[in-house]
Amino acid sequence: MEIISKFKVGSEEGISDLISIIDSSVYSLHKDFVSEEDIQKYIKNEIDPRKMINDLNDLSNQLIMTYADQKPVGYSIIKSGTAYPGISDGKKTTEISFIILPEFNAPETRQSLWKKCRSAVSFTDVLWINMLVHDPLLEFLKESGFTVVADSKAGPFQLPSHVLTMEI
Repeated sequence: MEIISKFKVGSEEGISDLISIIDSSVYSLHKDFVSEEDIQKYIKNEIDPRKMINDLNDLSNQLIMTYADQKPVGYSIIKSGTAYPGISDGKKTTEISFIILPEFNAPETRQSLWKKCRSAVSFTDVLWINMLVHDPLLEFLKESGFTVVADSKAGPFQLPSHVLTMEI
């Protein structure tokens, strides 16, 4: 299986790939905690391709997509200049998301996405992410150098999460 991670722009193709992963990941991360009906309603009503295109065409945001045999299987969105309350201390902060579909959550997929993501954030002092406590990628991020700094809630259904940071 060929795994590749690359920067994408907010084009129709990039957004189509992103939405396919978001739809699948929202379901897989929430199915044990939220009704399928609520998940479907969220996907139908809240996933807006035009808003995503506008967000991704903001120069402070970057999208990295990971593909397995040319199929989209993961992504990271990098939002420079965003800070979680209480963690910046005057430092440059950058928020990231880090999503890989469960059936592709393998070391080579995680490493491909993380390596590309890490190369894109050399300009910042602190990376942060708000990740659900039951997300299978949480341990990978801890192993990669992130530290839990706060408990929170995240995602469309405000489930328990951890805010993690990493000094660059």
